[in-house]
Amino acid sequence: MSLLGIDVGTSGCKAAVFSEAGRLLGSAYEEYDPQRPQPGWAELDSSQVWDKIKRTISKTAASALHDPVRALCVSSLGEAVVPVTKDRRILGPSLLNFDVRGAEYLDELHEVIDDEWLYQLNGNTLGNHYSLTKLKWIQQHQPDLYQQADSMLHWSGFVAFMLGAEAAIDYSLANRTLLFDLDQCDWSDDLLDRAGLDRSKLPRTVPSGTVIGSVSPGMAAELGLPAGISIISGGHDQCCNGVGCGVIEPGQAMYGMGTYICMMPVFHQRPNSTAMIACGANTEHHAVPGQFVSFIYNQGGSLVKWFRDTFASVDRQQAQAAGRDVYDALMAELPDAPSRVMVLPHFTVTGPPHFIDDSCGVIAGLKLETSRGEILKGILEATTFYLRECFESLPDEIEIADFRAVGGGSKSDAWLQVCADILGRPFVRPAINEAGVLGAAIIAGTGSGVFAALKDGVETMVKLDRTFYPDPQQRQLYTDRFEKYRRLGPLLADYVRTI
Repeated sequence: MSLLGIDVGTSGCKAAVFSEAGRLLGSAYEEYDPQRPQPGWAELDSSQVWDKIKRTISKTAASALHDPVRALCVSSLGEAVVPVTKDRRILGPSLLNFDVRGAEYLDELHEVIDDEWLYQLNGNTLGNHYSLTKLKWIQQHQPDLYQQADSMLHWSGFVAFMLGAEAAIDYSLANRTLLFDLDQCDWSDDLLDRAGLDRSKLPRTVPSGTVIGSVSPGMAAELGLPAGISIISGGHDQCCNGVGCGVIEPGQAMYGMGTYICMMPVFHQRPNSTAMIACGANTEHHAVPGQFVSFIYNQGGSLVKWFRDTFASVDRQQAQAAGRDVYDALMAELPDAPSRVMVLPHFTVTGPPHFIDDSCGVIAGLKLETSRGEILKGILEATTFYLRECFESLPDEIEIADFRAVGGGSKSDAWLQVCADILGRPFVRPAINEAGVLGAAIIAGTGSGVFAALKDGVETMVKLDRTFYPDPQQRQLYTDRFEKYRRLGPLLADYVRTI
């Protein structure tokens, strides 16, 4: 019997099936783009994305005919929700966390929700990148849709629900709403009351790895899956990435290199809230029982995709026609030395510690001899510099010995070496870099009884490939560049707001 992992991201979805020994039997991927119906808005067409998810599942299921799927689990992006009815009708689009809608409620919410109090309860501070303000916007601007919706489901729970499971959400994704009590592991009636939102619109909360239903006969027939296979509650994609690369114990950290660049350290005790708030780091349940994680992130992967589409659209078409990956060619153009281009990576809303939403991207230092590869390397360096600021301010309780790198970007040796040199830690690349689907498959195996514990699944299915160590000389050069980078934002802060 095999295990099916599904991963739904901001710009694409993937499904993969693995044997119980961890061998990849087949996978499929579909890409999509966020819709932008108005400036500042960003949403997914829920029905379109669901069709693409079904297509990936169907293609993947066909590769497991000789080793039928026993259980499945879904990893997904956080924050964004899909409004649905109890008879599984999709009612509208899914507002993404970098959509500006909902920001108008922050001032009034700050009057009734103190950041220190909220962090003690939920492990986060107020911001428009969580589900709370998006739900408020739907409630106020689309009251008919809000009333018709029986549940507002995050994508992991949505996919499971559409396949036949009950409406449910795991703890890691529930935390991304700002409405979840981290210690009680349930929705906070106090937070819901202060936010003016209805508990009835939210699904049941469960730990990752819980059986929440089975695939319906209709969906099984449509997708080519065995009828009645178990659906296991999944998790936030970063947490599933962590499971899929073996980051399950304190002292370890995952480094996700997808649409978002995200470092995720694991810890057992909740750190001091004042210190965590100061560096903009959250606290969330891991998909591993009894462990917590934090996210330090930015949309660096989106910047790399922007570079590809802006500077290499023809190359991409030619690579696709030849069955090659255009990123291999682009990464080969990176210069060996640090880039002479300095980039301010504020192309969209940034992550911790600053959560900047009133800036814009800057590429400084361009000359006639500047190459395309030097611009790309400047982007890679800047997104890593941004993370280094928060990394160096983490409280002492959070220790990181090395990083496990996952996601599409981790295929690049050059990019991983840049990260190791800037952050001063070894970067370990697992044999399977699409850790979201592998992590989901491991959770599916644990929840369905294939593995006695999550640790057993990780030891069985996660294999390591190569380690990239910091180069002392490059490390010093990047330390000097980092100091220049830190001056760029403050120097241009007032000016970029006027552009």
